[in-house]
Amino acid sequence: MDPVVTCLADFEALARGALPPATYAHIAGGSADGQTVDANTAALKQFRIVSRILVDCRDGSTRVSLMGEAFAHPMLLAPLSYQRLVHPEGEIATAQAADALDTGMIVSTLASQPLEAVAGVLPRNKWFQLYLQARWDDTISLVRRAESAGYTALVVTVDAPVTGMRNQAERAGFRQPADVVAVNLPATRDVGQIALEPGQSRVFQGAMLHAPTWEAIRRLLGETDLPIVLKGVLSAADARAARDLGVSGLVVSNHGGRALAPSPTAVEVLPEIRQAVGEDFPLLADGGVRRGSDVFVYLALGADAVLIGRPQLYALAVNGALGVARMLRLVRDELELTMALAGCPSVSDIGIDRLRHREVEPSS
Repeated sequence: MDPVVTCLADFEALARGALPPATYAHIAGGSADGQTVDANTAALKQFRIVSRILVDCRDGSTRVSLMGEAFAHPMLLAPLSYQRLVHPEGEIATAQAADALDTGMIVSTLASQPLEAVAGVLPRNKWFQLYLQARWDDTISLVRRAESAGYTALVVTVDAPVTGMRNQAERAGFRQPADVVAVNLPATRDVGQIALEPGQSRVFQGAMLHAPTWEAIRRLLGETDLPIVLKGVLSAADARAARDLGVSGLVVSNHGGRALAPSPTAVEVLPEIRQAVGEDFPLLADGGVRRGSDVFVYLALGADAVLIGRPQLYALAVNGALGVARMLRLVRDELELTMALAGCPSVSDIGIDRLRHREVEPSS
């Protein structure tokens, strides 16, 4: 491992030099002008962490429980698609790192390795991210495969019924390589979309023709005993509706800035969503995490755990499984150091009282 890798930003710098420019633009970019991607990291920087002195942290621990499942620390690898874009082993290498560092992993529907093969590397803390398919039978096939492979929760992404405007990737000329495909989906996914009539919208009557609704979530709840977590919630009203419908948890997320732009950050809406669903309802969050102190901020604002997204691809591109393991070790060490200096020997000690919001001068 290159000795200059001392933090997650180093991985991104090295990955930018190692990857084809178009591939890097595809990974790093967001929707439209990328303002939401930038806002995710900027929002976390608006907080300062208050230290508390003379606290006995000798029995400190990062252990947490999520929906009855024990985790060594409150960080999970977010579901990222097509990981063979950056490394030949793709999700298999990422799973090896997750296992070595006791980290939960959420495997994408659009993984470039079979979901069963990835599950085989992970003895515990493996969740499956589900995109609801246009054909219900295809959705249920994925659910049954996830159940059989030993996944312990379904994370249903609900904030991207259509793809956002990926201008940065388009300008860079990104094209999906022919040998990097969503191997878990049927090779032919023609759902018989009807031709548009004059005056009809390519979005509303076209791309949204098979988009899921609340009824699909209700139906899914009746199809499986696995806990269902909805990913991509930014509204307190939607959070309450999901809780009342019977889902087991939520991920407060703007899809890494890759869906609606501009949209609020998870940092902005997390406190009001926590208030809306109550203290005991499982909430995860993501967006902009580059330091263990960022994880601390999310936990202080009301999250039970935090997802790490792009950094896993940067680390995977730099050094495969060893790179992802190094990335996870760095951010976990940073979280523990932050907790110790803030006087929080356990995750349950992390609260809003440890944060101060920094007023930012308006730019000229």
